[in-house]
Amino acid sequence: MSHSLGLMIETLVAVLLLITIGYCMLLNKRLRRLKADEHSLKAVIAELITATEIAERAIGGLKHAVRDVNEDLGSQLAAATGMSAQLRRQLSEADHVVRRLTKIAIAARPQDFAARQATTKFSNAKAVAAAAQAFSERRRSGGLAA
Repeated sequence: MSHSLGLMIETLVAVLLLITIGYCMLLNKRLRRLKADEHSLKAVIAELITATEIAERAIGGLKHAVRDVNEDLGSQLAAATGMSAQLRRQLSEADHVVRRLTKIAIAARPQDFAARQATTKFSNAKAVAAAAQAFSERRRSGGLAA
């Protein structure tokens, strides 16, 4: 009986060793897969680092472009504001000149024409437009205006 007990113990040990060998093989496969995943993970991390560097350079370029556009728009806005103020002044002066020309045209008309002027306002507008055009032509040619 002691002999069969020894044989059973050794059989049990052999079975346990076979189970251990099988488990070691399984662990070896998992370790290989883990190493392969580690290499692919390193490749992904390297790609992410490269993409991050490219994105940082692109962001720097965009910041520089925004700064340039902002400066250009600022100078154009300042120029447009100045031009707007100049045009406003010129329109005010032109309005003043048209009023003066209207007064001169009305004062130069004979009295009977002044009576007709009350009935036909359209001819008055034509006279003002003609006077303004003559004024602008004299101004362009370098002559004295008003």
